[in-house]
Amino acid sequence: MGKKQYRVNVYEDGDVIARVRYNSCLDYWDGRNWTNGGVGRHKGLTKLRDGRYVLIHGTQWQGEKDWAEIISPEQALQEILKSGNTELLKTKKFAELKKLYEKQMVQEEEEFEEESLD
Repeated sequence: MGKKQYRVNVYEDGDVIARVRYNSCLDYWDGRNWTNGGVGRHKGLTKLRDGRYVLIHGTQWQGEKDWAEIISPEQALQEILKSGNTELLKTKKFAELKKLYEKQMVQEEEEFEEESLD
């Protein structure tokens, strides 16, 4: 998974409100390629200094540009969970999302020993 070392425009309501470093931390190995969203498509996630989350959309297709958008904390958590890259929740940057995960996720019922009905 090659890293592009440049900045991507972040859009909100059609306006560029920030520029962030490109990353594809939401990609996963599909058996042939690092991807997320189809062949030649990539996704990354970051956080602005003001606390807002940014979803980065990357592309390898000629004529298309990488771009990014502001998303809610709930959307950011869902993107992490869907990608399977839950190790991101252990990072300082996404500590708020880890708390949200612990609060919102329904826990599996604990195993218990079968009792004898004698």
